[in-house]
This record gives sequence, C-alpha cells and structure tokens, in this order.
Amino acid sequence: MTSLPEPLSAKATDSFAYYTIKDRLPVILSKIADTVYRLKNTVREQHGEEGTKELKDIVGGISKLRNELQTDKSILTLEDDRSDVTTWNKYLEEQTTLHGYPPSWFKSAWLYVECYMYRRVQEAVEKCNVLKSLDVFEEQKQKAFLNSQGAILILLNYSMKVIKDLEKEEELDVEKLFRQFIQVALWGNKCDLSISAGFENSQTSCPLDQVETLKDHILIDDLKPLWTCLRASAPGRVDIVLDNAGFELVTDLCLAEILLSTKLASSIHFHAKAFPWFVSDVTKQDFDWTLQTLGRSNSIAMNFFVQRWKGRLSNKSWNLQVHDYWTLPFDYSEMKMRCSDLHEELSKSSLIVFKGDLNYRKLVGDRNWDTTTPFAESLHGFHPAPLCTLRALKADVQTGLAEGQAKAVKEKDAEWMVNGNWAVISFCDKTVQ
Repeated sequence: MTSLPEPLSAKATDSFAYYTIKDRLPVILSKIADTVYRLKNTVREQHGEEGTKELKDIVGGISKLRNELQTDKSILTLEDDRSDVTTWNKYLEEQTTLHGYPPSWFKSAWLYVECYMYRRVQEAVEKCNVLKSLDVFEEQKQKAFLNSQGAILILLNYSMKVIKDLEKEEELDVEKLFRQFIQVALWGNKCDLSISAGFENSQTSCPLDQVETLKDHILIDDLKPLWTCLRASAPGRVDIVLDNAGFELVTDLCLAEILLSTKLASSIHFHAKAFPWFVSDVTKQDFDWTLQTLGRSNSIAMNFFVQRWKGRLSNKSWNLQVHDYWTLPFDYSEMKMRCSDLHEELSKSSLIVFKGDLNYRKLVGDRNWDTTTPFAESLHGFHPAPLCTLRALKADVQTGLAEGQAKAVKEKDAEWMVNGNWAVISFCDKTVQ
C-alpha cells in the first residue's frame, strides 16, 4: 500500500501553514485578548471582583498562549475539567511517542496545533467560575450577522416566494432549485472570520447574483451525481455538518428548508460545535441566537421562516446535534476507531453535507496530496454514507482536480488555494458497511 503524504506543517516556510502560525494566529489571539479586556466594565457590574479577576486570568492565559506560539514552545497538557481533556492529553502523549519529541507549533502538523490553539483558548474560559459560559468570539459573530442583513433579507424573500409557489403546487424545476440553493450555501462559505483573522468579513452582495457571477470559479462541480444520489434516496435523512455562523448559517437553513419542502429529504440533522471554535464556527448558542434575532425583525420573510423553522425543530424534521468529535484534533478517517457512536450516527444518513474549509481539511487528513488524487482516495477510508463537501478554498490542500487544472488556475490567480475565491462541490457515493 502506498504511504500517505505528509501532513501540512509550518515546517515548510513557503506554506500557508507557516503564514498562518507565524502571522494569522497571533493576530487572532491579540484580538481575543482585546475583545475580552473591553468587557471589563460589564463584567465588573454583573459579577463583581470575582468576574474581574477571571477576566484578567483569561487575558493572561491568551497572552501566555500567544508567547508560546510565537517562540515555538512545546505543546502543553490541558488542565481544565472539560470532558475532552483526557482525549487531548492522551493524543499529546501519542504524538510525542510517535515522533520521539514533544509536538511544537512550527514543527508539528498544522491541523493539530491550530485545533489545539482554539482548545487552549477555551481552557482559559473553562477554568473560570462565573465566566465559564463566555464566548470570546460572540461579538464578532453577531456583528458579522447584523452587517449581512441586506443579503439575508434578499435570500429569505426569494426563499419565501419559492416555498409559497411550492405550496401552491406551481410547476417548479426542483433540480434547478436544488442546484441554486446548493451554490448559495457553497458561496456563503466565503464569509469566514478565521481567515480574516477575526476582522469583519460579512456578506454584502446579493447571494443570488453571486451564484451566477462565480460559476466559473467552481473547480469541481459534482452536482449531477449528487442530485442523482439524492433523488434515488428521497425522501431520506440529510446531515449538514455546519461551518460558520452568520450569513453562511442562514444559507444552510434555507438549503435545509428547500430539501424538505421539495421532499428531497424527510429530516435534516445539523451538527454544531461544542464550544467556540475557529472564530466563527456555529455553536448551539449561535444557532439559537440566529433564530431569536430573525424573530425580532419586522421583516415578513424573516418572521415567516422563524415560525416555520421553530416548528421544524419542534416536530423533529430538524435536529440540532452537538458532539465533541468536531472539536478534537483528529481527521475524519479516525472517527470510526476513536468515536464509533458518531460514525454510526452518520451512517444512518442518505447524504452528509460537509461545509467549509476545516471540514474539508479533516476529510482529506490535511495532507500534502497531489491535486489530481481522486477525492474518494483522499478520504482514506472515511465512507459512513454518501457525502459531499461545499468548500471555498482557504488552505493549500486540494484533491480531485483534473490533470493541469491546478497549473491553469494558478496562472489566473496565484493565491487560488487560500483566498476563498475558488470553490469545490466534491461528492463521494462510496459507503462502507
């Protein structure tokens, strides 16, 4: 059997991993410290001296972490009381034994150390008492959502018209609708606060126009086999492994609604993160806040969908699930071995939709694959059910391209792998029983 390619790492100084560890992550940590520090007056009013002390401890923990990262210190064990601590610390032992030296920021796998950074941020919060539920990214996520209101309203007004036409049994091209809403959800993934180092990155253009203007920027378009698979199993269960809060989450909710309203799906299972992750990833709190905020609007379309979606959550045609595996450092080929319950749950699905760049990196192991490696091969045995990935490229890993395609797109755009302007809809219908 051919050996696997090496994991991406900041050891390669000409890589996006190196740029991320050296430049992007320190900026994200500084922004977290600044954001938390600005809460001092509110925290003092609500929690007194205990809250003030905890706030200082969080800022101190973030500053210490930033220093460790910038000086390439060894990865440390976690010391809070969250249920995943043993798993993280055991993995650190495994990596130390495997390589013969402790992992460090610039020498170890990028996927591992970047995930570890966000877990260490959460550690600073977990050690608190009165601030234990603090989301250090909440302000940025909510601001990005509110600044995307124009685009959200356009999308919801259009979606409401589609739903009402379906209810009137108007003759609509269901495949065309499916393709359209898949692409809206795909390009919703351009709005990512971790890639912009936590600075504002909201959706301001019309999402429907964007689908047309960006068609030529889809490098892999597996919509045809994806549609065939979905029709063959309809109406079945569809799982959506969420990525970003804000505008992207709304595009995912609209896609889920269309799948149910066209009877392409009987139920939707959303998968969210267990704690704040990669700046803008969806937690249960973000999901709930989004519905609450839409419900406070005076927009007819927003209120229409909030009532509809609350009903779907109530009757279980929508389900929101949270699992620790999504915030662990493992790629998905390890899921069956390390977390058989989640793997078994996903195997009940007719289709799993993985949103975004980090999910893609975990699907393909974040390895230095040749870009022409077949997508199914790069999954390295992860086939719980038919799956697809909707991803705007923001990391220098990609599989499934045609011979010469990477060279051609690089001539058009030297930063094509990392700037979020190019995308893939990759599908694999292989399953392992």
